[in-house]
Amino acid sequence: MGKVIIFSAPSGSGKTTIVRHLLERYPQFEFSISATSRAPRGQERDGVDYYFLSHGEFMQAVAENRFVEWEEVYKGTCYGTLRSEVERIWAKGHVIVFDVDVVGGINLKRIFGDDACSVFIMPPSVEELRRRLEGRGTDAPEVIDRRVAKAEFELTKAPEFDHVVVNDCLDEAVCGTCSILDQFIAR
Repeated sequence: MGKVIIFSAPSGSGKTTIVRHLLERYPQFEFSISATSRAPRGQERDGVDYYFLSHGEFMQAVAENRFVEWEEVYKGTCYGTLRSEVERIWAKGHVIVFDVDVVGGINLKRIFGDDACSVFIMPPSVEELRRRLEGRGTDAPEVIDRRVAKAEFELTKAPEFDHVVVNDCLDEAVCGTCSILDQFIAR
């Protein structure tokens, strides 16, 4: 089994932006593409951002035990980590980087144990989180309200992660995360 790095955060915390910076800095890291039953948003592409499956296809994969972990994040919207994706990345000798929701992150840490480093990206505040989500311009107001309510619950889960990084200043958050990962990779 290889090493895995798990990033989780409430939506709008800047987790995906931090992960992109790390993937550029560490050539041995490879992003694990999650599967989802939701439709693509904006410029998202199948097989690049997510593996987009219909709800029926997703549930068939669940029935066939093709997921390391999966969950229904919102009613009718599922996300999961395909076993084939983990095997594909480890076959190259790379370190897997997961960018997953908070419950998925906790589940992955439980599955991979000491071979995993879990990092919770903390927003500076719930108010700032709402501003970031509104600034994206990709979600309706009721969707933003739902994401903020979910974020308030997710923030209570931060202590279950190996490390918490506050993303108030992106450069500082990336630098702090690099220090954590350098120590993890070196051991």
